[in-house]
Formats: sequence, structure tokens, C-alpha cells
Amino acid sequence: MKENKLIAEFMDRDEYYQGMSEERAKRIFNYHTSWDWLMPVVGKITRDKKYRENEYREHLMDIVPYGHKEDVYDAVVEFIKQLNKES
Repeated sequence: MKENKLIAEFMDRDEYYQGMSEERAKRIFNYHTSWDWLMPVVGKITRDKKYRENEYREHLMDIVPYGHKEDVYDAVVEFIKQLNKES
């Protein structure tokens, strides 16, 4: 999943992804299927002060308490994509 690579880069785990087949990466990086993988990403986004005024962060914060894993995952991906556009 291309979005999992995007999240891995955001979490500074991209070095693990290098040279890895897409199939193996799907088995290892489970941001799209596991709360255990997804919630540390949410934590990094919501706790870092430099993201406090980001509208996509606010959207993510609104979704987390009520959202399904897929909705939270999509919000995380949108946050990172927007962040990358701003860089």
C-alpha cells in the first residue's frame, strides 16, 4: 500500500521499507489494519506542538473518538499528504 509507505516515512521508519517487496511490506506495515500500528501515528500528530494549528490535525482529532479504523487511517493519510505539500 502506497499510503503505508507514506506513513512509514512520516514515522521515520522508511529505512525498513527500502528494498522490500510490496507484498512483504503489506505484511510488516499494518497501519491500515491495526490500531496498534495506527495509534502511535495519531499520537505523534496530536501531541506535536508544531501541528497544533493544522486544520487536517483538527479533522483527525474530530474523527478519532468516533471513527472507524478506516476513517482514522484516511484522516492520517490526508494529514501527511497535506503536510508534505506544505514542505
